[in-house]
Amino acid sequence: MARNFFIWGAIFGGLAVATGAFGAHGLTRIVSPERLITWEKAARYQMYHALALLFVAWALTNWPQQARYLTIAGWAFVIGIFLFSFSLYLLAVSGKTFLGLVTPFGGVSMVIGWFYLMLAAWKS
Repeated sequence: MARNFFIWGAIFGGLAVATGAFGAHGLTRIVSPERLITWEKAARYQMYHALALLFVAWALTNWPQQARYLTIAGWAFVIGIFLFSFSLYLLAVSGKTFLGLVTPFGGVSMVIGWFYLMLAAWKS
């Protein structure tokens, strides 16, 4: 599982760099400044949680007795990135505000991931 979360973290980290660069260079003439801020927030949170996934992978190799909590944390981060960041990317380029209804579920998933990461550290 550590390998899987490391791979997810690397993929999401690389995509965060690419989407951030695209936002800074490719979207400035296409979307409004407000929507560009939304895009940048999505990329920033994606990068934070990509790094969190790398930490989960590290923790799984160093605290194997906490694999249950760490696995929950890792999947919560993956789900959170999809729901939070990807809904904001779509909202930024499409302007479809109903997509913002999905975003809080991603945020909650990210918070759950941090909670379970803390729990794993506490119990190790």
